[in-house]
This record gives sequence, structure tokens and C-alpha cells, in this order.
Amino acid sequence: MTTQDTRLNAFRADLADARLKGAVEADRFVAGHPGRIAVAVADVRKAPAADAGVNTQFLFGDDVQVFEERDGFAWVQGARDGYVGYVASTALGPRDAAPTHVVSVPRTFLYPGPDLRFPPSGRLSMGSSVAVTGNAETRGTAYAVLESGEAVIARHLRPVADHAADYVTVAEEFLGTPYLWGGASGFGIDCSGLVQLAMRMAGRDVLRDSDMQAANLGEPFDPGADFSALRRGDLVFWKGHVAIMTDDKDMIHANGHTMLVSREGFREAVERIGYLYGGPTGFRRP
Repeated sequence: MTTQDTRLNAFRADLADARLKGAVEADRFVAGHPGRIAVAVADVRKAPAADAGVNTQFLFGDDVQVFEERDGFAWVQGARDGYVGYVASTALGPRDAAPTHVVSVPRTFLYPGPDLRFPPSGRLSMGSSVAVTGNAETRGTAYAVLESGEAVIARHLRPVADHAADYVTVAEEFLGTPYLWGGASGFGIDCSGLVQLAMRMAGRDVLRDSDMQAANLGEPFDPGADFSALRRGDLVFWKGHVAIMTDDKDMIHANGHTMLVSREGFREAVERIGYLYGGPTGFRRP
């Protein structure tokens, strides 16, 4: 049997994804069934318990494969990035109409109808996928009407086939967003979540955690002893951390120092981070 990463492969001693039969040992193998995230943000936990740590988050409209539902939790795997974990069963819904649009601003509101004066009925993060079934206009503001009958500001959406030209520009839209361990949304995000969501909006699906990104995203390169080869879009990795270069001198990252998505001088960051955690462990160019 080969060693498999449990973050990306659904297997336990008692149950496993049928696709892993022959690669892992388990008492029972199941194919699972399709589901879709039906809440704004679903915490993906390490264990089926409300106090278990959060590894990542899935967003409204994300497709998942459901292998087990028990005691209020579902054991699932994300279709987009392959991440495995436990979400509240109440976070799941059926895969109905295919999404037509994606939220393209960091955060937006849902309204019970096409009028911004209505009390919001919900909220959505950038990257959430929705099915638009109609359009409306109230007092000059255009709305997209969803299959639920709710409405969202039309200019806050883009068709699913459209992508941002520059993932760094997307990341910069999150400046000031609170840092959240395991966060992957416009309401709170961590370092690798910022990289993943920004690239997702630019049409590139990448793995979730910083160690996965450090091993698989783009190509490694040597920036030189004076770091003079760094340029916009390069990724800098420390142990357990990743930042995005915005030019040859500055970077943006979700970090526990400011507890925000912040811009910081690269050399200043190397000195500050190195005091406790050592220097950069690698550089990759997407």
C-alpha cells in the first residue's frame, strides 16, 4: 500500500473512497454521492465535532462528494481542490441548476428581492457560485435574481467563464481582510487561502495548504543572493507560510502579525519573520 495524504484522499480505517481501493486499507469502500455547499461559508473540520480545528472552508456553490453523514456532520471531499474533511450536514444541499455566475468582489449581500433597501437575507464571499435565473432593476440599480428568488447586485457577479487577468490584483482587493486560521473567504482568510482564492478568480485551481503550494505550484527559482530577481506574482515561502510579491520590493500576505491581509516590504518581512521562524524556505513562480 502507498502512503496517501489524508487531506487529499478520503480514507479512514473504517471507510474509504472507492477510488482508493487497492491503494489504502479500509473496512469498507463507498463511492459517495454528490452534494453542494448551500451556506455562505462552510468550515471544513479535522474531525466531526463542533470544537474540532478548521483546516479550510468551502464556499456557497462549491461541489463536494459526500462519503458519510452521521451525527450532524458529513465527511466530504471538495471537487475543486480535493480537500477532505467534515462539514456540518446543514451546510449541504443538492446539486440543482448549474452555476452561471461567480461573486467577483470580496463580499456582497443577498436580498430577499431586488431592492437594496430590503434587510439582507444573507451574504456571499468572492468565489461563491450562483445560478442566475433573471434580472431586475430598481431605482437604476441592476440586480441578478437567483433560483432562490433572492437578489444580488449584478455588478458584483461575473459569468463563470470569465476570469481576472492578474491574480495579484485580486489578492490586493483583500487588503484589510481579517486573518483567520483556515479561512478561505472574504470574511476571513489565511495565507494559503489568499493565494488559492486569488488564483481561482484568475482561472487557476491550485492546492490549498502552503506546503502543497510550495511543492506543486509553478516552478521553483533562485531570486539571487540580493533577491534582485523577484517580480510581481512570485511566491515566497517560509515554514508554514506564503506571501505574494506585488513588485520586486513589496509583498502581500494574510498574516498573524497584523491579523489582516497586509502589504509589507519583503526585506523587512524577512528580518521580522526570521527572528522567530528563520528565513524563506523557497521561491516559486506561477
